[in-house]
Amino acid sequence: MKLDTKILQKTKTLQETKTLPETKTLQETLLEAANAASEITLPLFRSSLVVENKLKQGFDPVTKADKDAEKIIREIIEKAYPSHSIFGEELDDKTTNSSYAWVIDPIDGTRAFISGLPTWGTLIGLLDGETAIAGLMSQPFTGEIFIATGKKAEYIYQGKSTPLISSSTKNLSEAIMFTTTPALFAKPAQRAAYDEIENKVRLARYGVDCYAYALLAMGQIDLIIEPDLKQCDIAPLIAIIENAGAVVCTWDKKTAHKGGNIIAAATPELLDEALEILQKHLSW
Repeated sequence: MKLDTKILQKTKTLQETKTLPETKTLQETLLEAANAASEITLPLFRSSLVVENKLKQGFDPVTKADKDAEKIIREIIEKAYPSHSIFGEELDDKTTNSSYAWVIDPIDGTRAFISGLPTWGTLIGLLDGETAIAGLMSQPFTGEIFIATGKKAEYIYQGKSTPLISSSTKNLSEAIMFTTTPALFAKPAQRAAYDEIENKVRLARYGVDCYAYALLAMGQIDLIIEPDLKQCDIAPLIAIIENAGAVVCTWDKKTAHKGGNIIAAATPELLDEALEILQKHLSW
């Protein structure tokens, strides 16, 4: 099973698209927004903060840290790029006529955040239509930043920047796989597909939210499979994944920029093997 050519296409270059925001300015904006958000989120991490539930049934937590961090991120983006649309997790969407849209999740992994687990992150990404052209994942407690602009993906830690390069793993039998939890595969066919893949990989681990995708870009893990992601959960991570050499799409081989059932893999070969199992169990 071969992935659609559209999925394998990397971030478009300046010559292949309309005029993009200048890369240095993009990086500066992403880093400024991440730093401003961290000044809000970090003091509230492992504190006695108030947690609200967004659902009448079930549990979808949100905190003051989520809302205030998104507000400051939006202010910085709107100052730098006033004509761009902005879609966020907690606040109302700003829709303009521009093809450029920023996607924000101020705290991806709020459950981890309120539990004191340092695997949450601030996600900020920029789309041009369906194409992810920039993205950032910041983990303020560990001081790590994963960022992609232009054709580069970088890991910034303690003032040092190193390239992000995904692994070369091509077979499930050699792969380390992450998912949030198998319990999210609610439909029997979904769970059967996931269980078969888990039984074939070398190692499966659960949790860590957006941090898993950062580890994929870093080459530490090889495969992620998750159902029902929101746009803000995955769109900011796409440029980081792709610029590191990995691939990401939906289970039915469409672009991942709007969320949905998501699979990300270190190599196209590994993606194909996992998709064959998903396709065997699921009908579209």
